[in-house]
Amino acid sequence: MTAASLPRRALLASALLLLAAAPTQAQTKTLLNVSYDVSREFYKDYNAVFAAHWKKTTGETLTLNQSHGGSSRQARSVVEGLEADVITMNQANDIDILADQGKLIPADWAKRLPDNSAPTTSISVILVRKGNPKNIRDWSDLGKPGVGVIIPNPKVTGNGRYTYLAAWGAAVQAGVQPAAAQALVERIFANVPVLDGGGRAATTTFAQRGLGDALVTFESEVPLIQREFGGGFEVIYPSRTILAENPVSIVDKVVDKRGMRKEAEAYLKFLWSEEGQAVAAKHHLRVRNAKVMAQFAKDFPKVQTFTVDQVFGGWKKAQADHFNDGGLYDQVIAKAKRR
Repeated sequence: MTAASLPRRALLASALLLLAAAPTQAQTKTLLNVSYDVSREFYKDYNAVFAAHWKKTTGETLTLNQSHGGSSRQARSVVEGLEADVITMNQANDIDILADQGKLIPADWAKRLPDNSAPTTSISVILVRKGNPKNIRDWSDLGKPGVGVIIPNPKVTGNGRYTYLAAWGAAVQAGVQPAAAQALVERIFANVPVLDGGGRAATTTFAQRGLGDALVTFESEVPLIQREFGGGFEVIYPSRTILAENPVSIVDKVVDKRGMRKEAEAYLKFLWSEEGQAVAAKHHLRVRNAKVMAQFAKDFPKVQTFTVDQVFGGWKKAQADHFNDGGLYDQVIAKAKRR
């Protein structure tokens, strides 16, 4: 029997089978990066560069989505079910909870990539109004009477925790006893009129609403603030400050569920590439690549820094000692309110 003699219904069925067996055009995959509040612009530009790299090297189109907010809130959202393929934070304890509470990643996640999985760093600096009318030069000046200080809430933001630890640690590094360091931090937080829920909200409070004489923020934020709000601000580099390391991790249970491990691992590894490091440096992040860092050296003044590990015994100990409920931060706030 020839094809011409087949009943019309049989021909139609054969055609449908052939179409079902033919390869279909691959659907565009999506990857979600859940990150901290002030990394929006960096990852927007990085995503464009990585998507182009991925398309060139694999021929595949990859859509990259971002989610930003206070770092601890973001991390908790992932633990509670937000399907992040990767998490990119500004401190390790906001990734540790994915292992400790969510069982979403292994406990040794930081060993999977170079530099304890932190491709970039920044430092905490002080932004003051033009002319520095309150003559703020160091952390101790933020505790003086009559100085308004804008700091995001250390309970929910990495920016706030780094500020708290920067002031405390700088005092200890200078030879001050812990009790005196705590007293300084109490004076500083007594000068804080409002504790915003993220670094960007704190910037709005200071730069747009006009509250406070000083804003403590990451060095990487300063150029953006100056571009967006004009040149009415000056940056003060304290004599000592904290090094904020920005760790990253894939979220294993999510990428394996979604079949996105290959893409997620490549996305993070590319952060250490020369191209990825250059994007970070353009966004005023201090990078690991010595060649790239040298190219942008004029943007990064040399400053004496210390790490959370050096002064506070690591992030897990710092979290337990200072920021867990009933910790030293709660005591600081209680005393600050009574001042």
